[in-house]
Amino acid sequence: QVQLVESGGGLVQAGGSLTLSCKASGSIFNIKAMGWYRQAPGKQRELVAAITSGGSTNYVDSVKGRFTISRDNAKSTVVLQMNSLKPEDTAVYYCHAEVMLRRWSPWETNWGQGTQVTVSS
Repeated sequence: QVQLVESGGGLVQAGGSLTLSCKASGSIFNIKAMGWYRQAPGKQRELVAAITSGGSTNYVDSVKGRFTISRDNAKSTVVLQMNSLKPEDTAVYYCHAEVMLRRWSPWETNWGQGTQVTVSS
């Protein structure tokens, strides 16, 4: 089984910064995309940022220029650096990874347990 363990959420004032980290562990053959989603109360879960194994990144428009996603393939870790945080960034943030457990097995979607990010005004 695959586990995605997140850390780094918390409470911060508007304009502040937080760093989220997520490490994938378990019997993993390969990891394709890794990323972060978020879900605010009463809203749908949305993609915040994603990164491929080759380093290509994708961001939702609302965080471009403020958030940076990075990845360490050797450590199966993805990091989201969040700067200039706004109250509207408040949400539960979920780590996401597309994982292949064995050679030639299908890609599987895996989620972390979620970490709360609260930005006060």
